[in-house]
Amino acid sequence: MLISDKGLRLSLVVGVISLTIGLLAFAYNWKIIGGGWPYFGTFLFPGNLVLSFFSEEIDFWPKFALQMSGQFLVPFLLARSFISFRGWWN
Repeated sequence: MLISDKGLRLSLVVGVISLTIGLLAFAYNWKIIGGGWPYFGTFLFPGNLVLSFFSEEIDFWPKFALQMSGQFLVPFLLARSFISFRGWWN
């Protein structure tokens, strides 16, 4: 898949990097530490930001899907808006 828009390509890269960091942090916290890693909230801040809009009584897999979608979408949208604003400003 070729994406000709450099801003969109960069935004996708930022989102995928953030999603990868989130998945690695989640796996590290879940499998190696066993829960309670102090920096877990720092690495998963975009995902936790999205989860703050939902109830805590959600099952594990829907909550995980929401968290990881937020982990991708928040940095993607921020990068896309910064790139668009920079293009508008120039």
